[in-house]
This record gives sequence, C-alpha cells and structure tokens, in this order.
Amino acid sequence: MSKDMAQQTRNAFDFVEKLNFEVSYLFKEIEGLLAMEDEQFQILKPSGYAVTARNSNGLEPVYVEQWLKKSMTVFFCERDQTENKAGTTYTTLQNELKVLFVHVRIIHKETTEPKVIIGVLENIVSKRTENRFEKFAFEFAYNQDRVFNTKNGTHYDDNYCSFEINKKEVDLFDLNNSDDVAEKIVKPLLEIFRGQSSTNV
Repeated sequence: MSKDMAQQTRNAFDFVEKLNFEVSYLFKEIEGLLAMEDEQFQILKPSGYAVTARNSNGLEPVYVEQWLKKSMTVFFCERDQTENKAGTTYTTLQNELKVLFVHVRIIHKETTEPKVIIGVLENIVSKRTENRFEKFAFEFAYNQDRVFNTKNGTHYDDNYCSFEINKKEVDLFDLNNSDDVAEKIVKPLLEIFRGQSSTNV
C-alpha cells in the first residue's frame, strides 16, 4: 500500500511539473510570435523574466492553498513603450499605452477545465505616486476575480489603479500545436489590440 501511495505521489508531482513546463512553453511561443509582429511586442518583466502569480510559503490554511500556483499571467507591450533596466522593464503609463496579457487559469472555482484568458488593457491610470505599469501587475495575481468579473463590464477600478479591459477566453487543452497558438491566441489578441474585435467574456 505504501509503495502505491509513493508512486501516486510521484505521478501527481510529475504531472504538475509537466503541466508547468507546457505552460512555460506556451508563454515563450506567444512571446516569440508577438516579437515578430510590426509592433515588435516585448514581454514585460515586473520581477524579472517571470510570470506574475500568487504563491505563499505560510503554514496557515489560507496560505497553504497558495503553495501551488493556480494561475499565472504574462504581459506585453510595444517595444518602444518600455525600457529594460537591470533585468526588469519600466513601462511608463501614458495615454497611448496598451498592454497585452495572457492569463493561464489552471484551477478555479468557476471553471471545470483550465482556461487561457487573453486581452488588452488600455486607459491605465495610477492612483498612487507610482506611474509604472509593472507596479500594478499584482492585480492579476491578488485581485483576478475582480479583474475578470464580466459583471463589471470592461472597466476595472480600485484604490490602486483603473483601466479598460477587453478580453477573450480559450480552453487551454484546445491548444495542441503551434498553429493553434497562432490562430486561437495570437491572432485574436492582435485583433483586440488593433481594434478589430471588442469581444468580452
């Protein structure tokens, strides 16, 4: 019995690790495809070359739930609207700034299977002294239910910032190859960015 439990434990961790690698490959493939566009999109680095996600090492039950990442987000903008400094990016909030995002939701109380939420943020306004987009990336880790709540329409507003969000949802397991990523993720993302789509889900 103990050998069976040990093998099940290893299988579970192997599966989670494999899934994490697949998600990282997805992000990198999207990054490569967006970089080839005329806008030369660049991935933003709020905390280095990494995803934005909520996690914890705490022992209280509410923190233990965050030991494993349940969702993660990466952001992009046009290359000439951001600056690289010491492994991070500095993206000043300005009227013409549009930020693309790709949010992978592995587990969520309102979904039965993993989702990819893609979209564009614009009219981003800071309510703090900080005027750098990277300082507000945490909204997608800690306030994601509010950010993606369609009952609020396309406008998000809290004590830290406000922005307009235009988004679309895709099933993660519908992405089986590079063509799927290009057609189901990058193409609609560019259509939203270029004003050719206004779909919200």
